[in-house]
Amino acid sequence: MKKDWNILIKLFMVFFKIGAFTFGGGYAMFSLIEHVCVDEKKWITHEDMMNVTVIAESTPGPVAINCATFVGYRVAGVTGAVIATLGMVLPSFAIILVIANFLDRFLEIELIRKAFLGIKAGVGFLIFTTGINMFKKMKKTKMNYVFSGISFAALLLIDFLAIRFSAVLVMLICGLISLSVFILSGRREGEI
Repeated sequence: MKKDWNILIKLFMVFFKIGAFTFGGGYAMFSLIEHVCVDEKKWITHEDMMNVTVIAESTPGPVAINCATFVGYRVAGVTGAVIATLGMVLPSFAIILVIANFLDRFLEIELIRKAFLGIKAGVGFLIFTTGINMFKKMKKTKMNYVFSGISFAALLLIDFLAIRFSAVLVMLICGLISLSVFILSGRREGEI
């Protein structure tokens, strides 16, 4: 029983730190979650992290919380999922609660505004790093390269032209195309 409490405390502390010290939302948190949960703690594998990233993006709710829930469940079942999720949520909840009480005055503080300029740049770098790491770790197939290239080009074009189009929709379209290719190639192999 002591071991169960130790792992639950570790889960809570890991996700509490990630939730408290990572700015920029879920995408910025992915690289930190991967570093801690895959490289340091060895709770999940790189393949698990790739899968949880896709699942977290495809299911309702914030992606970082979905990721924490998955890791917690993998490590310590339902209790682990609840503890990891609480660890991820509590820092943001507390910070937003404090900021909400002083929002008008908070945004007027020049020091805060200047700090957020640097934080925005850092968040952009974390998101970019997450994308590069996922690209490096994906299976090296022609179809994966084609989907990655087309998705990247489509998202750049959409952003450049300021078209309102969700990145989630791009993922769903790629998933449907991939499923179609799988079904069609399976039928062809069966016919041969």
